[in-house]
Amino acid sequence: MSATGADSAATEEGSVRAGRRTVRIHRPRKVLFPGSARAADGTRTDGVRADVTKADLVEYYRSVARHMVPELRGRPLMLERHPDGLDGPRFMQKNIPGNYPDWARRAEMAKKGGTVTHPVCDDTATLVFLADQASVTFHRWLSRADRPDHPDRLVFDLDPARDDFEPVRAAALLLRELLDELALPASAMTTGSKGLHVIVRLDRRTAFDEVRAFAMDVARVLAARDPDRLTTEQRTDARAGRLYLDVQRNAYAQTAVAPYSVRPKEGAPVATPISWDQVRDPAVTSRRWTVADVLEQARTRPWSDVPARGRSLAPARRRLDALL
Repeated sequence: MSATGADSAATEEGSVRAGRRTVRIHRPRKVLFPGSARAADGTRTDGVRADVTKADLVEYYRSVARHMVPELRGRPLMLERHPDGLDGPRFMQKNIPGNYPDWARRAEMAKKGGTVTHPVCDDTATLVFLADQASVTFHRWLSRADRPDHPDRLVFDLDPARDDFEPVRAAALLLRELLDELALPASAMTTGSKGLHVIVRLDRRTAFDEVRAFAMDVARVLAARDPDRLTTEQRTDARAGRLYLDVQRNAYAQTAVAPYSVRPKEGAPVATPISWDQVRDPAVTSRRWTVADVLEQARTRPWSDVPARGRSLAPARRRLDALL
């Protein structure tokens, strides 16, 4: 039995129906995430976790598409590919694959000395196609391709010094209090690794340089409120075990892991949107959800209480200046 029930006849035959398209799946039985250890005779020693195959990854992304595609639509992507599974080489790909289909959107974005043509995922078929390319993790721009210098997302990456979620939980709640003071609604997302992203939706009127400067000032104010546990020091050796408030992703062409992306770690954990009540829950950690159970979490619509319309930073900037 596959990890996500992806052993349907269609998948075994090497194709998946995705919206109005049928997408070919190559090497569907290829194991990308090895499961629990097996005895010499091939039986499982603990029975805890099954292998996750290419077919499982494809089926996961097909199933989560209704929740994930709106978070990807219109954005240039960077793909984290593992064609031979976690034990093989990793590729970070910005340029579209050589066999990219004509029906899938792409975006030519400026870079120093030229351009890069990024994949853009606007529908389920594209998501399934990219999963077939062993794109395990999707990293998205914080702006959209039609206005790349003006982000509609601001991200605070709460990066703990050790694999310990309690400092992350405490920092996230303090950050939310500060953002409430600035009248900026915020969402929380586990990264599927060690930390947490706190995300603010913006109205795309403010350019990246100003957004990043604002984020840096928010981080400085927050670190000053709890200097024993929080820091804005970029150098690891200067952090003295404190949690790093990372705002470096808020820049042109920088990326952040997309909601519902699988992370290339044991057990296939997923970057998962959560509610603020769940942030407070001691049972929730950064790797709480995996491909096996995240759909149930997605169906709770954990971000439903956050306004869909992005906020202007101008009023928040005035409030923040009063705190500096």
